[in-house]
Amino acid sequence: MTIRATGSGSGATGSGFVYDTAGHVITNNHVVEGVGEEITVVLTDGSTVEAEIVGTDPAYDIAVLDTKRTDLKPLPMADSKAVVVGDEVLAMGAPLGLESTVTSGIVSAVDRPVVAGDSTSRSYINAIQTDAAINPGNSGGPLIDTTGKVIGVNSAIATPTGSSSGNAGNIGLGFAIPSAQVVKTADQLIRTGRSEHPIIGVLLDESYSGPGAKVKADNGGDDPITAGGPADKAGIQPGDVIVRFDGHEVSGPDDLIVAIRAKSVGDTVAMTVRRDGQPVDVTMTLQAAPKK
Repeated sequence: MTIRATGSGSGATGSGFVYDTAGHVITNNHVVEGVGEEITVVLTDGSTVEAEIVGTDPAYDIAVLDTKRTDLKPLPMADSKAVVVGDEVLAMGAPLGLESTVTSGIVSAVDRPVVAGDSTSRSYINAIQTDAAINPGNSGGPLIDTTGKVIGVNSAIATPTGSSSGNAGNIGLGFAIPSAQVVKTADQLIRTGRSEHPIIGVLLDESYSGPGAKVKADNGGDDPITAGGPADKAGIQPGDVIVRFDGHEVSGPDDLIVAIRAKSVGDTVAMTVRRDGQPVDVTMTLQAAPKK
């Protein structure tokens, strides 16, 4: 289905799909963000229905809409954790406004750290990478497996240097939010209108250019480690460099944030830091980010 969002003299077109029998629709946050005063959902039969926003999560680039239609058939959700490189997939959506377009490809990579958006609205995705053709307008559409189940929500494409995502076409590098993350976030948004983000409770040193992610040594007098937070309870110290998280090597701050966001509040994870040149192993239980 196609999502048309208009408001304040601007508009956006994206894709989406029916999530449940209550008429909820999944799309990307960036499809409706800032222009969502009026949202029209174009169904596959060409009919239209007005929808309202139930909730959005810019950090995961997910939005849930409510059509109040109980006669729509939802797409079944697959377990994205079972997806492997080489799996055949189909990308569905309305690229460049061409409704009901289907392209095919394979899964090129899983657990690919992808950071999209700008400093005001940045999303962190532990993405499924695919070579199925994805273009502007595909955003929010489903990435499905050969059984017709949703393994992810198409969210971003890689663009050549000097191009913007709004005018660049497919170059064989598309990224989808894994269905496991979609289900977790969508269910929270439907239930409460909000979603939870797991944190470890540290401020990172953005000026650090070495391998790993460095905890700030000084925050202008404020402690860079949240008192009572997961890192504090685990004994993390200012200046520690996080080099492994949940069994995965950490290449930089964005890589760490993506890895944290892929987990859930309450998960217990192992982490390795480098302190005074020596590795230190710790475990911690992730907490929810404070509500704003």
